[in-house]
Amino acid sequence: MSFDLIVKGGTLPDGTVADIGIKGEKIAAIEPRLEAAAGRVVDATGNLVSQPFIDPHFHMDATLSYGLPRINASGTLLEGIALWGELKPLLTHEAVKERALAYCDWAVSMGLLAIRTHVDTCDDRLLAVEALLEVKKEIAPYIDLQLVAFPQDGLYRSPNARENTIRALDLGVDIVGGIPHFERTMDDGRRSVTELCEIAAERGLMVDLHCDETDDPLSRHIEQLAYETQRLSLQGRVAGSHLTSMHSMDNYYVSKLLPLIAEAGVSAIPNPLINIMLQGRHDSYPKRRGMTRVPEMLKHGIRVGWGQDCVLDPWYSLGTADMLDVAFMGLHVAQMSSPADMRTCFDMVTKVNAAIMGLDHLGLEVGKTASLVVLDAGNPIEAVRLRAERLCVVAKGKVVAEREKRDTALSIKGRPSSINRRHVVPPQAQ
Repeated sequence: MSFDLIVKGGTLPDGTVADIGIKGEKIAAIEPRLEAAAGRVVDATGNLVSQPFIDPHFHMDATLSYGLPRINASGTLLEGIALWGELKPLLTHEAVKERALAYCDWAVSMGLLAIRTHVDTCDDRLLAVEALLEVKKEIAPYIDLQLVAFPQDGLYRSPNARENTIRALDLGVDIVGGIPHFERTMDDGRRSVTELCEIAAERGLMVDLHCDETDDPLSRHIEQLAYETQRLSLQGRVAGSHLTSMHSMDNYYVSKLLPLIAEAGVSAIPNPLINIMLQGRHDSYPKRRGMTRVPEMLKHGIRVGWGQDCVLDPWYSLGTADMLDVAFMGLHVAQMSSPADMRTCFDMVTKVNAAIMGLDHLGLEVGKTASLVVLDAGNPIEAVRLRAERLCVVAKGKVVAEREKRDTALSIKGRPSSINRRHVVPPQAQ
């Protein structure tokens, strides 16, 4: 057998050392040693080979717009929403598309090959929706892009949001979104959850709601989302994003809530970089962490994946499309420091996020799509610790990004001539 591409000698996340043979867009073989001809060979010896990074929560219509038309002075979520409202009338189709494509270039360079982005449907022009539908087609050869119809100013609070959301879905947007905690009343928020889930059920679509992204412990729309998921048989197709109010809820209520979420098969998508920055802004001290109860969710069997949320936009002034940054921050804020927990954080930005997004074609298995990344790390924990360099990125069978592996030269008498900060960890600590 001959292959179009062989990735040789890489260490898989489970510690196995193997060659990966690729034909066309598929993984054709994974074996300890492939003795076969190939159009190209990538030497991954000593490096981690992983399935690609995946982001289940992003805002591509706003990305790379930081500073337009001004900077978020307070750093709060609400000022960010207000600032986005100022920017929307200034948007052009071309600018949204150009910034989105530029971000996708960043994503490819970081091995981020699948993204779910929410796109605002409260603009009657649906300008961003149309721009991102075009982007989706253009990047399809290397990035899987899912679009969420997101009535950002509220399904009922914004005059034409409901109609525009339906229009966006008719245009081909993939997923039903919402923001119940931003409606005028708690009851409106509850009704919006019900209606949005019914729309998804009628159309056979997935649901991903910004749910309870607030410090208010009485914002409990996740309870309604779990109920509607059960009522409408949407199990496995629903995600609640953010869920930050849970960090302020009393423990008794949460002890009831978590089993309901697990029973309904609702996934959770916390966004640690952004929520640790935005939440708790009204607190003095002690200050709330601004993130939902990830370890407790995992113990209940709830599927949890880390999301990026924002990069250089009205809500967040940093970001590089690096999902290892997201896992690194999540690990710290959730205090997930055991070896098993740290490996889980790596899985959360790879295979768990793939499952949340329904991307069954991705994975390091024969027959799966040949999308993978070679990392300058020995194992998943080291990859998170170092936020490891991406040495080679393969998307659908083609090398789309690569860089040379370079150690740092030292000029210190009696010390090594170079270092790379990789470290041999005792097996019991891995």
